[in-house]
Amino acid sequence: MADKDFVIIDSAREEEQKKVLEQIVADNVCPFCPENLKKYHKKPIIKDGKYWTLTFNQWPYENTKHHFLAIHKTHIEHLNDLLPEASQELFELFQYVSKENNMPGGAFLMRFGSNPEYGTYGNSVLHLHAHLIEPDLENQKGEAIRFKIGDPKNRKNK
Repeated sequence: MADKDFVIIDSAREEEQKKVLEQIVADNVCPFCPENLKKYHKKPIIKDGKYWTLTFNQWPYENTKHHFLAIHKTHIEHLNDLLPEASQELFELFQYVSKENNMPGGAFLMRFGSNPEYGTYGNSVLHLHAHLIEPDLENQKGEAIRFKIGDPKNRKNK
């Protein structure tokens, strides 16, 4: 893959994350495709399925107790490209990690697609992945966890 946007630098939430995204742009590769994942993602793999890789989020949202990522193994960007078997495996992986971590509750989140002409959907990586988050209710500081969706500031034709 080449000459394509794989990441949205303006969606970075931390300075370290921004630096990694800038390197990914320079390398012109998708950081979540299997051949590139280990170069950019430094967290351990929890479980590998046929369709998904389950790992920890490298830059967890503030006020989270647990923040996991499931990364689709094939480069797809839209929910419509997801096979039914892959959907089933995603939920099985999230059920597994939820049970392993005794998660009493949380949220499952996924952004998909891109439309740079009008803005992004808030995703930093344009490769289908899903978040499983448990908030840290005992030690939460400030606001509730916010999951950005829709970001017109990232419009290419501003």
